[in-house]
Amino acid sequence: MSKLTLSSTLLLLLLFVPIWFLQNKIPTLRPENDIFFMIKAFAAGVILATGFIHVLPDAFESLTSPCLSQKPWGNFPFTGFIAMLSAIGTMMIDTFATSYYRRSHFNKALPVKDDQEMNGVHEGHVHVHTHATHGHAHGSDAMVLEDSSTSFELVRRRIISQVLELGIVIHSVIIGVSLGASESPKTIKPLVAALTFHQFFEGMGLGGCICQAKFKSRAIATMVLFFSLTTPVGIALGMGLSSFYKENSRTALIVEGVFNSASAGILIYMALVDLLAADFMNPRMQSNLRIQLGANVSLILGSGCMSLLAKWA
Repeated sequence: MSKLTLSSTLLLLLLFVPIWFLQNKIPTLRPENDIFFMIKAFAAGVILATGFIHVLPDAFESLTSPCLSQKPWGNFPFTGFIAMLSAIGTMMIDTFATSYYRRSHFNKALPVKDDQEMNGVHEGHVHVHTHATHGHAHGSDAMVLEDSSTSFELVRRRIISQVLELGIVIHSVIIGVSLGASESPKTIKPLVAALTFHQFFEGMGLGGCICQAKFKSRAIATMVLFFSLTTPVGIALGMGLSSFYKENSRTALIVEGVFNSASAGILIYMALVDLLAADFMNPRMQSNLRIQLGANVSLILGSGCMSLLAKWA
């Protein structure tokens, strides 16, 4: 049963990989179209529900288990504390990485600008300024600013997609290990179906971010395969450890609880700050009531679908 579970889960997850690439191939799903806001809102709702409904409760259950000693686990809310630290850590990585790339980008651009200004000064001394020259200079400055803004947005999206994948991967490995170590067919059968949909919805969220980040094909393929293989690898680890892995052992509960808490913090932060807030405050959405309503409905549907899966997984 375990080998069948591993094979079927791996196959199903790999079948979903082409969907990530289709987002660039189908015109309707391209980022410049209005419907893309709704798809991203649905995906963000899925990720938000994953953090709140799936991962965080599992972490609470593990770290408040009666199998753990009262001291220190029963005397302090470690789950919320670790999730909070994880969210803060994610924010720090997010801001420091963005500011680093921004500084390095502008430092490269500044010498060119200085040279242009010096050339302008020399030209002024020989009285060759014309209105056409000024117009060209202003146009060039506008193009430089636009290019800088575009590059900055691209960097932001790449950081978001990489940090988001980290949070999803941690959660996926924990799920895989738990499933692989399970020996009850009654537990495994419904879990495989629920897990497949679970991973598919998470893949939609991550796929939208990767699509906007405009990675090269090789980088996209690596990220997609990495996401697709984490749960089956976790299942394989669980199968290998099943002979001496005990779900209710002290070590297993602490490891699962800590990692799930950290994963929940990452997912909740990314969903609220980098996905939902960024899109819902976008001037394009703010100025279009139809997109706003569609995005809000999509958000509710995404979080609702993922919450419903908590009944089985």
